[in-house]
Amino acid sequence: MESIVFINGKVKFPITLDPGVWIFDDRKIEIDTYFDKDNVVVDELEDYTQKAAEHWQKEIREGAIVPPTLKTERKFEKIKLMTGTFGIPFKPFLQNAVPEEGATEIIVTADGKELSFPIEVANEFFLGFSKEGKPLRLEEDGGPLHIYLGDGSNRDNPIKNVKSFTVK
Repeated sequence: MESIVFINGKVKFPITLDPGVWIFDDRKIEIDTYFDKDNVVVDELEDYTQKAAEHWQKEIREGAIVPPTLKTERKFEKIKLMTGTFGIPFKPFLQNAVPEEGATEIIVTADGKELSFPIEVANEFFLGFSKEGKPLRLEEDGGPLHIYLGDGSNRDNPIKNVKSFTVK
């Protein structure tokens, strides 16, 4: 149970988070990549359409080529998962919990303390869940997850030993 984190309080749907399974989530992002690049909101449908059109144009010009590197690409992705340090945005989880009208803050229980954040700041949280390909453990790493503020100001000193998020 030490790896389970709760979202509760003034929400319609209390949520139980298990950071151990996020390695399989498509929303995971390498922590270094997340804070090193400019976070630009992209319309996924438009992005997909543009990439499909570019690919189609390339096939018309050059003909379809089946790359012989599919096994190499899969191996590279596997190595990246086994050695990477990953996190995931908090906002989708908070949205799925559906905070009730009038909810203005989130109390984070971590390291035996309660830290208060405005709900707007909490929407920008980035939750680290793995380090160098391994889940964050309570004893060694201060797991099960770390909270990074959206602006990256606590990148070198994240909030550790997170137990719950309580919406007030």
